[in-house]
Amino acid sequence: MRTDLLKNVSRIVVKLGTGVLTDASKRLDPGQIRQLVAQVAAQRAAGREVVLVSSGAVGAGMGVLGFEKRPSELGQLQACAAVGQSRLMATYEKLFAKFGLDVAQVLLTHDDLEHHERHLNARNTLVTLLRHGVVPIINENDAVSFTELKFGDNDRLSALVASLLPADLLVILTTVDGVMENFGRPDARGARSSRASTQPSRRWREAPPAPPRWAE
Repeated sequence: MRTDLLKNVSRIVVKLGTGVLTDASKRLDPGQIRQLVAQVAAQRAAGREVVLVSSGAVGAGMGVLGFEKRPSELGQLQACAAVGQSRLMATYEKLFAKFGLDVAQVLLTHDDLEHHERHLNARNTLVTLLRHGVVPIINENDAVSFTELKFGDNDRLSALVASLLPADLLVILTTVDGVMENFGRPDARGARSSRASTQPSRRWREAPPAPPRWAE
């Protein structure tokens, strides 16, 4: 990531995709997670607030349910996520504790952020956690929602969270080579881009947050 982007940044949302958290079999990679946690802790030590939007719950639950490969059926994916979410959080809690940092689990759905009152409640919770020095770790509630499992791998959720807070910077760590234009539409296509921007959604017109800057 370009270090000059961090000069005037005080609050960062970091999205950790499945590909950067898991090995070739899509199971959690402890060594990789350990390195990522150390980098987040370094940003906290530098005085910056960090919110994680983390995938990986399915990978954490696959072994428990006996899956050698990532299942394709939605019900099985949701079952893996339900089993794996607590294990994923236990991993984060143990690793962040080595740096003297506490973590908090925040499970959201896209509907939570579409509903005005609920998205305000989510923002208040996140801001309060940050004020107390806690690292919020957000994931989509895959046991009841399928958007992340079928489509976005938390990309859209992380963008919504960055606008919700608001954050100064959104960093998406992913193995995907590019971004998707017109996501969710028939004319959707992949496109490589080094920079993107967002505009506040209609639901934030009463008190629109500043759009985040983006980095690869």
